[in-house]
Amino acid sequence: MPKIVDHEARREEIAQALWRVVRRDGIRSASVRTVAAEAGWSAGAVRYYFPDQDGLISFAMDLVSRRVHDRIAALRVTGSATEMALRYLEEVIPLDPERLAEFDVWLSFIAQAQAETGAGGLREHLAPSTEGLRRLCLSMLSELARDGALRKDLDLDLEAERLHALIDGISLHVAVQPEVTTADRARQVVAAHLDSLQR
Repeated sequence: MPKIVDHEARREEIAQALWRVVRRDGIRSASVRTVAAEAGWSAGAVRYYFPDQDGLISFAMDLVSRRVHDRIAALRVTGSATEMALRYLEEVIPLDPERLAEFDVWLSFIAQAQAETGAGGLREHLAPSTEGLRRLCLSMLSELARDGALRKDLDLDLEAERLHALIDGISLHVAVQPEVTTADRARQVVAAHLDSLQR
């Protein structure tokens, strides 16, 4: 019986090898050859799945977004609306090694996208992910409003933008200065912000 190959799992294995190269050596070092060596594959085997570096980097970038989305979708949270909002928002903050790896790689992708000129490339992957986080923030605030846990005078679109900025900023602090902004401190900051929006 022929061996069944899980091609999606192999693509993810290669993408995770790219993440390791990017975190250790920077995104400019993430060639098909270096990623193949990191994965323990031949360059030809990697090119079977990703003919060029752009395709490999694009897939690896999309994988970050997909993993965050899948974690959020899998959550089964109970408690008050505020407790549930905090739990969902925690999934996009680098509070453990897995999420930190994703965030580190994501920062590298953003820096590379900003350095690109013209349309296409990595830039086209940024907008959907950024919009996804904005929608999550708006969704959490809308749930709080429906639960009567927010002041009536708030502009939810504006507050979603503020919350989005807070999540981006606190994530950067956790990643860059974990000894100052610990996981517990990050949770306290987000909780204090939500508390400031209460009635």
